[in-house]
Amino acid sequence: MPKTTRRQFLAAVGATGAVVALERAPVFAQKRELTLLSNNHFVPASDDELRRQAEVFGKQAGIAVRVDTIAGLQLPAKRAAEAQSQTGHDLVFLSHADPFLFENNLVDVGPLVDTLGKKYGGWYPFAAESAQTSAGWRAVPWYWVSFPATYNVAHFRKAGLEPPKTWDELLKQGKVLKKQGNPIGIAISHTGDANTTFWAVLWGFGGKVLEADGKTPAIVSDKTAAAIEWYKEAYRDAMEPEVLSWDDASNNRGILSGKYSWIHNPISPYNTALKEKMAIADDINHHVTPAGPAGSHNSPGINALGIWKFSKNVEPAKEFIQFLFRKENFDAFIVGGMGFNMAPLRNLAEHPIWSKNPKLAMLPREAEFAHARGWPSRPNDAVRRVENNYVLPDMVAKTLNGMPTKRAMEWAQAQVVDALKGQLKPAG
Repeated sequence: MPKTTRRQFLAAVGATGAVVALERAPVFAQKRELTLLSNNHFVPASDDELRRQAEVFGKQAGIAVRVDTIAGLQLPAKRAAEAQSQTGHDLVFLSHADPFLFENNLVDVGPLVDTLGKKYGGWYPFAAESAQTSAGWRAVPWYWVSFPATYNVAHFRKAGLEPPKTWDELLKQGKVLKKQGNPIGIAISHTGDANTTFWAVLWGFGGKVLEADGKTPAIVSDKTAAAIEWYKEAYRDAMEPEVLSWDDASNNRGILSGKYSWIHNPISPYNTALKEKMAIADDINHHVTPAGPAGSHNSPGINALGIWKFSKNVEPAKEFIQFLFRKENFDAFIVGGMGFNMAPLRNLAEHPIWSKNPKLAMLPREAEFAHARGWPSRPNDAVRRVENNYVLPDMVAKTLNGMPTKRAMEWAQAQVVDALKGQLKPAG
């Protein structure tokens, strides 16, 4: 009887859609294990769903699949150690600049990206920005987390206001809302949210940190100055001093407490309110990130899957990624993540979890003006260092403490120069 290869086995399974029952696992399945290193998702059910899909794929493909998840803060060191030692997992969770930082260690997945794009309506523009390096596609964009505006409808209604469409409108409304006792809240501190919102505001005013070449500092400009002046006025007239010491959970607590009227954040406060059956859930709603003179822009978390070159399971790893992107599987992944897991492919973004809830219906639209951190430059090591050292929110904070705007920009630009030289420490 001719020997059945694993590829032939997968083809048979795909044709029938059935799980083939075998009396015993093939020899190669007994000896091989496909492994994935990922982060602990902030919605545990998402990791449960990922492991369920890994188990199903493993049974169909005749290969054991193990998903290891660790705390997000531990992931950079673990990735670096695996790249250095050339040992570890087959697949690895990547975010922000990682596909560029590890491009020499990652398998080219261009054909797979092309196949998925053609099958599911094409990739959103940020996909290439975040995973296509000068050497090619070094990762498959997996999911992104929408970062819209979250607001309290009751507070806005009491002030006779509609949700803002621009940063200028938010500034004007914030002044009214603060006088009403309901300030707006934007972190200006050493926290991830502070970086995320600053990119959106900076781009909205036409500013940038680096030129498109990724080598030329570009912070010092009239457009960056306009973004800083916006922050200064918003802080003085629409916020509370506590935003200078916020962590990533502070804005969630602020909006859920009923005090704050507006924050820039994923849908976690709303999901928490629903889960805890909090009355304030009825008052929470969302709208797209405001626009500036240079249009609408945002910098959501963009995550991808890469395959290490040292992996001995490159082909099974590619097949597992394809399996995860089957519509029925990605739909289940979206549900498992309670709407946090957004598809980077246009046709997979259409899911009833958003369309059935008017408060979530706008979330997929954020993809149309999302960018990778550093844009118009591609992500790189310098951008990562700037973010990890919170150079951008610190630049704003210095002006709030009296430093002239021009001098603060020059300080930040000097930090960027150090980052480009690798002299700014890699972790803040």
